[in-house]
Amino acid sequence: MPLVRIDVVEGRRSPEQLRLLADTVQEVLLDVFAAPPRDRYQVLTEHRPGQLICEDTGLGIERTDDLVVLQVVQQGRSDEQKRALYAGLCRRLGEVTGLAPGDLVVSVVGNTRADWSFGLGRAQFLDGDL
Repeated sequence: MPLVRIDVVEGRRSPEQLRLLADTVQEVLLDVFAAPPRDRYQVLTEHRPGQLICEDTGLGIERTDDLVVLQVVQQGRSDEQKRALYAGLCRRLGEVTGLAPGDLVVSVVGNTRADWSFGLGRAQFLDGDL
């Protein structure tokens, strides 16, 4: 049940392009990150130009206003799965959307089963519903 935040610069993509971006991210999560089918939680936020700031951490990475910042909240993925996610996202988003490798920033954040409620004011993992 990864929760994915997708942050982009406003006005750079059409609604159809934003949906393609989100769909491609979900496909990679299913393919390489062991996301269960029909387990899609994504928040896509557009930021006005100048409000999404990502420097290169001294790595010499060139960035443009096509920048995509992904934060994936998850539990229990291995380092291998995380590496596969980074590489898979970079490759697939490049192929499908034309995103340049330097315009993708990904952060994976861990949590536990107790950190999720899928609605109804309940902790479905803790209550045994999932």
